[in-house]
Amino acid sequence: MQTGRRQFIAGLLATGIIPKPTWAGAGSPSFLSAAVLPDGTYVLCGIDADLNITFQRPLPARGHAAAAHPLKPEAVAFARRPGTFAVVIDCTAGVQTAVLNAPAGRHFYGHGAFSADGSLLYTTENDYEVGRGRIGVWDVASGYIRIDEWDSGGIGPHDIKRLPNSDVLAVANGGIDTHPESGRTKLNIPTMKPNLSYVQDGTVIEAVELPPEMHKNSIRHLAVSPEGDVAFGMQWQGNGVPPSLVGLHRLGGEMTMMQATPVQMRDMQGYVGSIAYAIDGATIIVTSPRGGGVQQYNVASTQIMASRSVIDVCGAASTVDGFILTAGTGELASFTPAGERFSKFEALKWDNHLIPI
Repeated sequence: MQTGRRQFIAGLLATGIIPKPTWAGAGSPSFLSAAVLPDGTYVLCGIDADLNITFQRPLPARGHAAAAHPLKPEAVAFARRPGTFAVVIDCTAGVQTAVLNAPAGRHFYGHGAFSADGSLLYTTENDYEVGRGRIGVWDVASGYIRIDEWDSGGIGPHDIKRLPNSDVLAVANGGIDTHPESGRTKLNIPTMKPNLSYVQDGTVIEAVELPPEMHKNSIRHLAVSPEGDVAFGMQWQGNGVPPSLVGLHRLGGEMTMMQATPVQMRDMQGYVGSIAYAIDGATIIVTSPRGGGVQQYNVASTQIMASRSVIDVCGAASTVDGFILTAGTGELASFTPAGERFSKFEALKWDNHLIPI
């Protein structure tokens, strides 16, 4: 009886009589973010462009980032790094449909990306016994079964983004070696070598390193422009003020560093928490929860344009005419040419990242 019912529903779906689920069924969110409630429980939230929360779905532990499926209202929420699980959530029905568990000897770094057709999920991972970054490959249609793993091109891969109109993956190899027995202790700061790698079908097709004097600048978070340029935010592991915390790269080209004064660099306290490109690719915004600040850069001139204070700010994403930010205080902020809008949610504390859908 149950098999017949499934076949009947499948037939209706095939004929188009039953519409396929869309993000409209989850309130038409534009972004995803993890958060914590006053009672200490954790949730994944949908947020629309008007700063409204469209849904809350429970998480088993603290979240870091998420990945939105490109074709259906489904999200993968990743545990705060270093974590060993990720959960797949049907955001319309509000149910957990699968759990990804890191294989023995691996842990997740809190980020992932889907292939262009949504058939595969890629996760950044640490092979901590050999101190090498890996990319896990998961088959979505089979219930997120792990089918392969690839070399990430470096140590400590954190963020991962797919380049537009391709399945080339940009990977932020932060260069920092860690091990579960040492918690979050950084084991190789004197010798770290962060890089930005590009991976296609399991092959590292390009890897670019920072200049030697910047080798303690861990490449952590990525943003990709509509043209495929990659902006990267860094976290300084050295002494004093870093020379830069934001860089640019295009596949086949050279790295370019964004410029700011030593005082502006000091304001960020050596830490970029999130980075986002404007929709037109002309500007970049970066956040620092440690510095409690936001900075905006002009891509063409490589110069800083503006900065402002926002307490405990971290999440950042672009909208059709500006940017939206999230903070651990529960604040949502929207910045557009028409002005600024703020919305405070006393019952929520936003976690690290704001993910566009």
